[in-house]
Amino acid sequence: MRHVVSAMFLASLAGLAGAEGHMDRGEYLVTTVMACGNCHTPMGPQGPIADQALAGRLVEKNPMFTAIAPNITPAGRVSDWSDEALARAIREGLRPDGTVIGPPMPMLLYRHISDDDLAAVVAYLRRVPAVEADPGTSEYNMPLPPAYGPPIDSVGAPAAAVNAEYGEYVAQLAHCMECHSPMTPQGPDLGANMGRGGFEFHGPWGTSVSANLTHHDDGLAGYSDAEIKTMITQGVRPDGERMMPPMPYGQFAGMTDQDLDALVVYLRALPGQPDL
Repeated sequence: MRHVVSAMFLASLAGLAGAEGHMDRGEYLVTTVMACGNCHTPMGPQGPIADQALAGRLVEKNPMFTAIAPNITPAGRVSDWSDEALARAIREGLRPDGTVIGPPMPMLLYRHISDDDLAAVVAYLRRVPAVEADPGTSEYNMPLPPAYGPPIDSVGAPAAAVNAEYGEYVAQLAHCMECHSPMTPQGPDLGANMGRGGFEFHGPWGTSVSANLTHHDDGLAGYSDAEIKTMITQGVRPDGERMMPPMPYGQFAGMTDQDLDALVVYLRALPGQPDL
């Protein structure tokens, strides 16, 4: 039987939210793997504004939508939401009033967050410094789905190991394929074209195009593992050329060796496809 919030997840919140290790896990996920601040933290000329971490900002404006990442500190609109409601918004893309969170929030990938990791994220967000800020509300000139899938009962995570299964889980939390797959009117193509790149990002840096991550000559096949890791965590190509935003290189630099190694194993396993 399905429930909006599972009993297992509630147990995670109740039994683990106060544990120091659980809080450390939440901080690691929010600030590193999930790189939440890449969208939710205001940006200045030198990058993220440290004393406004997670206070929200305008992320993208185009003919289809004006996307504003909300303030998710304890001073934001989420302060009135229960922990369960905040968790559901993150994993299922549904606010307490039933409205749907639109792109670029990577809902199709965040549906894979495990109960324990989701509880850790919620616990950490409740304890970040409160920042008084109201960045506004997103507007969409395109239809949004009523939901991104059926209600989620419970999600487990694969055992942490340097293998493709765990690497896929890391990639889901890091929402790699959200950006590195072709964009359609219904969202990123996570089917046959997943990982082929080609999604354009427009910003003060100019236009950057997401790379092909599949195991193909157009993708990552010609790079060593060390070169791939350097591109992920430092934004530097083997020839020394610096890569452009919005890839959150600074956040990914804090990934554990195990998570980074597993991610590379997973990327190596993506069936090779040429650039579109």
